[in-house]
Amino acid sequence: MNKIERSILHDVVEVAGLTSFSFGEDDDCRYVMVFKKEFVPSDEELDSYRHREEWDPQKAEEKRKLKELAQKQEEEAAQQGPVMMSPASDYKDKYSHLIGKGAAKNAAHMLQANKIYGCVPAANKRDTHSIEEAMNEIRAKKRLQQSGEELPTTS
Repeated sequence: MNKIERSILHDVVEVAGLTSFSFGEDDDCRYVMVFKKEFVPSDEELDSYRHREEWDPQKAEEKRKLKELAQKQEEEAAQQGPVMMSPASDYKDKYSHLIGKGAAKNAAHMLQANKIYGCVPAANKRDTHSIEEAMNEIRAKKRLQQSGEELPTTS
């Protein structure tokens, strides 16, 4: 059915108190299935129709049980805690002659703030100049440079 025919059919089905679904990939190969509202198909059934498969309630029940089993396994794994993953090869043995056996552990324990940077109090971080004062200061410096005079040192 083309798009217009499907649209008309969906409208008629809605007026009749039924439910309809369109299936198929291409615009020309799409088709409509009509159901009574009391017997609306489940999401699994609609999914099988979308994939052009025949609906089999027994297969659907098996899939549902497999999903439940997988969900239970995931919940059990989550309750056990995180799983420790290790690389396929043991790098610490491979490179231990270069960095030592406990180098990473020692480095992690020695983690400290870099003293070179130091700490600056919050009062020193704030700019006390207003925008106008800063702009006037910049203009004054430019005027002095243009006139060839030396800049006064500010402290």
